Amino acid sequence: MRDDRVLVIDDEELNLFIIEEFLAEESLSLDLQSDPAQAWQQLDSPGSRYSLVILDRLMPGLDGLDFLRRMKADSRFVHIPVIMQTAASAPEQVREGLQAGAYYYLVKPYEPEALISIVRGALEDFHVHQALRRLSRRQEDAQKLLIAAEYRFASLRDIRSLVPTLAGFAAAPDLVASGLSDLMVNAVEHGNLGITYEEKARLKLDGEWEREVERRLVLPQYQARHACIRVERRGDQVEFTIRDQGEGFDWPRFLDFDPARAFDPNGRGIAMARRASFESVEYAGRGNIVVARATASG
Repeated sequence: MRDDRVLVIDDEELNLFIIEEFLAEESLSLDLQSDPAQAWQQLDSPGSRYSLVILDRLMPGLDGLDFLRRMKADSRFVHIPVIMQTAASAPEQVREGLQAGAYYYLVKPYEPEALISIVRGALEDFHVHQALRRLSRRQEDAQKLLIAAEYRFASLRDIRSLVPTLAGFAAAPDLVASGLSDLMVNAVEHGNLGITYEEKARLKLDGEWEREVERRLVLPQYQARHACIRVERRGDQVEFTIRDQGEGFDWPRFLDFDPARAFDPNGRGIAMARRASFESVEYAGRGNIVVARATASG
């Protein structure tokens, strides 16, 4: 794991000490703050480079929810994942936090293993999406010349190769790259390879998800399967249509944030893509076709 810098905010000094102890064996630089106003100044300071924020929800003055909303309204910080830790676990409170942009919820008290696995997952997603966004920005000019294209993909490696090219069709490639990655990964893992929601949750917590994807790709029942993505300019919009060869899934459950899934390590990708990356995300039929639309690049 990289030597990532993490901002930890909790008005209780004891909670800061506990988090520091739980993450002591991880390769992280922790900045601990008990004052949310000072924490914001630290985040906002020139040259600050945070990969993750661990945030208490209930704090005096600038509370956690306001802090989170301020982060997600600022283009400099919108991509930083936020883990919200709190005792406020009522469904409406959880929904409020997820809609404000929380990456995960942790209900106090929690075991060290829960915090470690979620921190690792958040940092992994952050770095994958950061790399995709960097590549996407480099290809913007070339993509403005293309009207339509269709690509076939089968693996996570294929997705990482394609997303930078595809996102260059959009006016905001850095935002679209994250959403495209989530929708295309869903087509491979849930669609073609049949990894269930419950299986993925367990695999993510065990750090075995990507290995299981690679294992299934070579199994006889899956090795011939592929997915396709078609990208097409339509006036001032760009339309991405993704099709997989799977049996589909219960897609309506995942269009919005569900408090019942707030404490799982997965299940947010489609809702996040719909909220933050695209103007619309629409599934058809049994769920093996999805159309996402965004503003096209100039």
